[in-house]
Amino acid sequence: QVRLVESGGGLVQAGESLRLSCTTSGRYAMGWFRQAPGKEREFVAAISRTDDTTKYADSVQGRFTISRDNTKNAATLEMNSLTPEDTAVYFCAVDLSLSTYSSRVKDYSFWGQGTQVTVSS
Repeated sequence: QVRLVESGGGLVQAGESLRLSCTTSGRYAMGWFRQAPGKEREFVAAISRTDDTTKYADSVQGRFTISRDNTKNAATLEMNSLTPEDTAVYFCAVDLSLSTYSSRVKDYSFWGQGTQVTVSS
């Protein structure tokens, strides 16, 4: 069993920034996903376990940055230039068998509890 603890959500105005953090018990490929009310969970960003290669959804490319803090077994999602369309519950996820990254929900076995991000206009 892998435990993931997320932090850093909150309420901001459009154009502002937030940093989300996800702490785990080891070094894993990690993905960040989000789910808005009435919508399916969607991919945001991911980072590889082996070489920290990253991948982003088109909607956040250039605004969001995923990175790894090896000293804390954590990964952060730096979110800049936020818009109301970014409002959602954000989840981090890992899988023990993934060496690279994946943008598919079904490829991840362990999920955090989610943290709310609300962007007002």
